[in-house]
Amino acid sequence: MKTVIRKGKKEDMPAVLELIKELAAFEKEPDAVITTVETLEREGFKENPLFHVFVAEVDGKIEGMALVYYRFSTWKGRTLHLEDLIVREEKRGTGLGNALYKQVIQFAKEQGLKRVEWVVLDWNKHAIDFYERSGANILKDWYTVQMDEDGITRYVEMNP
Repeated sequence: MKTVIRKGKKEDMPAVLELIKELAAFEKEPDAVITTVETLEREGFKENPLFHVFVAEVDGKIEGMALVYYRFSTWKGRTLHLEDLIVREEKRGTGLGNALYKQVIQFAKEQGLKRVEWVVLDWNKHAIDFYERSGANILKDWYTVQMDEDGITRYVEMNP
């Protein structure tokens, strides 16, 4: 089994979208993905890309990916957000997830970043245990706050 972790290319985006959809199903939100291959290609491969993606190939087939983007912390400066890290279900437990995670952390180090951050579902015990073993801090006193498209529209309409 030949495994390669590499920076994703535009032509990898159909496989990346498959993995995003697999993650959504794993997270019990199978119909939530509205992103398209075209969106991934446009936003990830323009002059100032909105994200970077790393892929895990096994024998030439993409079996996992990690998608990251820069954020800015008023306390720390430039940081990295790990949006998604997914390995196909049949390849979990083979070390691909760990290899992708290592690539993300190494990328942050090479970029001179002050922090890498991400969210994990409270029921994903396997991932939480992995992150804690790696030395990451799980911040249990913070809530993730989001406003979806409908909420944005309602808010703007109610607050002209």
